[in-house]
Amino acid sequence: MSRDYTQLPAATADKGTCKRPPPDTPVPLSYDHRMGFPLASLAHRDGTPTEDHVVQLHGATWADYERILEIRGDKSAPRITYLDGLLEIMSPSRDHENLKSLIGCLVETYCLDKGIRFTTLGSWTLKDEEKKKGAEPDECYVFGDGEYERPHLAIEIIWTWGRIDKLDIYRKLGVQEVWYWRNGALQPYVLRGQRYVPIESSEALPDLDLALLVSFLDQPTTYDAMQAYRAALEA
Repeated sequence: MSRDYTQLPAATADKGTCKRPPPDTPVPLSYDHRMGFPLASLAHRDGTPTEDHVVQLHGATWADYERILEIRGDKSAPRITYLDGLLEIMSPSRDHENLKSLIGCLVETYCLDKGIRFTTLGSWTLKDEEKKKGAEPDECYVFGDGEYERPHLAIEIIWTWGRIDKLDIYRKLGVQEVWYWRNGALQPYVLRGQRYVPIESSEALPDLDLALLVSFLDQPTTYDAMQAYRAALEA
């Protein structure tokens, strides 16, 4: 039986709240399994909703947030975000999921090549009831050995306009580094005191060339992307 996520007594639901760019903005291309992600298309990705489905619930309580998490269960989708009474439920599109997985595979390829120990934690639910914040990244990682309460790196794919800015949540939750994918590039942010600042290269993976990694997203399959990237790293 399907669940209706919008039936929360304390909240009001807004569907289709994503902001749209001007009507003359070029329509972006979608993923083509024969071509990979065309880099020119990704660079002009404008955030127009394609297949991502987003519902935002205003006036939601922390109990509402916990209830939605319980209903969804131990799955990675839909991704659920909570920020000071605003609850967002996002069902990612195939393109969104493909891109986040491909970036993650290339990060893992880099770590394997460089001998960096890592743990993949996917869309780990990060939350703090006292701070009234919770989020689930597209991908996240812990580097090295040991147990940690927060990932060292979270990756977010900005595929749709009008969503909650998770940087404010990750800041309060103490995630040290976040990569935002948008407009065909990866922008890393690092936590400095109480705010994130953009940086040119990752501090979690300081020798990683982000532009080189991104250049392999247009391969026809994940296998091809990983093989070609590994060859470039070893050249």
